[in-house]
Amino acid sequence: MVVLVVGESLVDVVVPASGDPADVVRRPGGSPMNVAVGLARLEVPTRLVTRLGDDPDGRLVRDHLAASHVALAEGAVDPATTTGVATAHLDADGVATYDFAVAWDLPPTLLPDDCRALHVGSIGAGVRPGRDAVVALAADAHRVGLPVSFDPNARPAFTPDPEVAWRDVLELASLCDLVKLSDEDAAFFQPGREVVDVAHAVLERGPALVVVTGGGGVATAVSRTGVVLVAESRKVEVADTVGAGDSFMAALVAATLPDRAAGAWDEGPTHSHVAEYLSAAHAAAAVTVTRRGADPPRLAELPPGWPRV
Repeated sequence: MVVLVVGESLVDVVVPASGDPADVVRRPGGSPMNVAVGLARLEVPTRLVTRLGDDPDGRLVRDHLAASHVALAEGAVDPATTTGVATAHLDADGVATYDFAVAWDLPPTLLPDDCRALHVGSIGAGVRPGRDAVVALAADAHRVGLPVSFDPNARPAFTPDPEVAWRDVLELASLCDLVKLSDEDAAFFQPGREVVDVAHAVLERGPALVVVTGGGGVATAVSRTGVVLVAESRKVEVADTVGAGDSFMAALVAATLPDRAAGAWDEGPTHSHVAEYLSAAHAAAAVTVTRRGADPPRLAELPPGWPRV
């Protein structure tokens, strides 16, 4: 049984604050691909539904997936497609802003028989025409009672109208039991609102748990049982933040999956469970930010007994 992850794969071109071409790094990326790698490195069997070109960047991505034991869905490589590129410009604090050259056109996709859970997000869940296939797949998973997680990962370059993007987020959230977004996502979708209010607005659409991550390693969670919890990550030396949110998301999916798959969330997660989930996700993200690029930890790099840390 696998977790099916659906969304874009691309190559991150990381440009340091100095702008020195000699220090530019080219690495596989894309939020859903990063989540798939993060899950597989946490020893969760994972398959990625994506679109790649049969080009050098596509081969770079495929080699990266194979090295982390992520299965690539049939038909993911299309010779008529060019593998997307995201250029990440780092500031003096290692925080990234992005420019994209990505197209997203996913054909209708069937839910496989061995699917244990579904994760969707980012450009793949927000950009048409591919979004339509993603929503249909989420609806199929929801209909048969599979756990569905969602990370909107706002990309104004692709969805510049916040009101339209917010409606799309709420539509997809209604098919999910777990949603994670960042405070930057919240500020784009609902400018001027407190993150806890944005989280509650998403929660009202049906998820059992909504988590909003923020700068400084702070995460705010609200649940169907009325839990409101703010948790902070341990302090570490930050190399850059590329992929940190995706590591958090992968760890959150992995940590919650046994309870979600067993039906323990039918009434919503308890306060103690939410605290455990956030601690587990913070532990993974804290490793990622100490190294360059989207490089999520392997299970052996996390504290003994993870996800209970």
